[in-house]
Amino acid sequence: MSLSDPLFLAVGLALTAALAWAMIAAARRRQRALAGAGIAAQGRAGLGGSWLAIGGLLALAIAVAGPSASVPVTHASGTVILDMDVSGSMGATDVTPSRLAAEQTVALSFIKAQPASVDIGVIAFEQGGLTVALASSDHAYAAAAVSRLKVGGGTSLGSAIIAALSAITRKTISVRAGGPVPDIGYWPSATIVMFSDGQDEGEGTDAATAAAVAEKAGVHVDTVGIGTTAGTTVDVDGYHLFTALDPGTLTAIAQATGGSYHPAGATSQVDGIASGLDLRLTVTHEPLPLAGAFIVVALILLAAGGVRAILRTGRVI
Repeated sequence: MSLSDPLFLAVGLALTAALAWAMIAAARRRQRALAGAGIAAQGRAGLGGSWLAIGGLLALAIAVAGPSASVPVTHASGTVILDMDVSGSMGATDVTPSRLAAEQTVALSFIKAQPASVDIGVIAFEQGGLTVALASSDHAYAAAAVSRLKVGGGTSLGSAIIAALSAITRKTISVRAGGPVPDIGYWPSATIVMFSDGQDEGEGTDAATAAAVAEKAGVHVDTVGIGTTAGTTVDVDGYHLFTALDPGTLTAIAQATGGSYHPAGATSQVDGIASGLDLRLTVTHEPLPLAGAFIVVALILLAAGGVRAILRTGRVI
C-alpha cells in the first residue's frame, strides 16, 4: 500500500495518539476518584466505546493520507501499424466497389474497435512504403489517413514490412540482400496488420527476409487478403493486367511471424475481422484508491462506539 500524502497520516496518528493518551489519563483519574470514594471502578471495560471511537479516528487518519494499492490490470496495448496496399491492382473491382474501398472499410472498422491504449500508425505501400500517419493514440488521425489513400504503382510486400518496422522503432532499417538478419531490438507489444491482395513484384527487400526481421524482433504480422482468387483485369497505365488474390503469399508471411491470415473476399465479409485480429495483452500495475474503504471502516467504528456509549450510559459523550 502507498500513500499520496504521508504527512497527513503522521498528523492524524499524532492527534489519535494524543486523544488516546488523554482518554487513558482521564480514565485513570476517574478510577482513583471512585476508589477514594469507596466505589468499585468499572476498570477498562467501560472504555470499550471510546476505543472504538479511537479506531474510527485512526481509520480516518489513514483515509486522508490517500492510500492506494497497486493491482495488475490486463488490457490490449502497444503499437499497431496498418500496412495498406495502394498498388495499381488495388483498383480492381472483383470486390464491390473496389479492393481499395474494401481494405479501407475493414481498416476503419479495425481502428474503431481498438481501445485508447493502442497506438495506431498507417503505412501506404506500393513499390516502397510511405508513413502517412505516425503511431499515436489519436485514432481519428489514423482513420483520416486511411480514408484519403489512392491507388498507384507496383507492389513490394517486403519493403512494406520494413517500412512498418521502421515506423515501430522510429529509426531507418536497412536490409542487405544475402546478409544476416539485422537486430532491431525486441518489440513484443507491436503488431503489423497488412492489407493486400498478396501480389508481390519482388522489388526491394523480399517478403521472406522482411518477415524474418519482424519475427526476430517479436513483431507479429497479421495479413488481411483483399480481392478474389478468381481475379479480374485492371487498367494500369493503359494496359489491361490480370490480377487475383494470392492467399498463399499472405499466409506464409503471417505464419513466419506468428501472425494469422484473414480473408476478406468482399466488403460484406469484412465484419468481424477487427475482433478476430490477435492483439497481445499486456499487464500493467495501476493504483487502486483505498480511501473510500477506510472511510467506511471509520464510520462503522464511530457508529459502533456511539451505540455502545448510548447503551451503557444513555448518552453519546
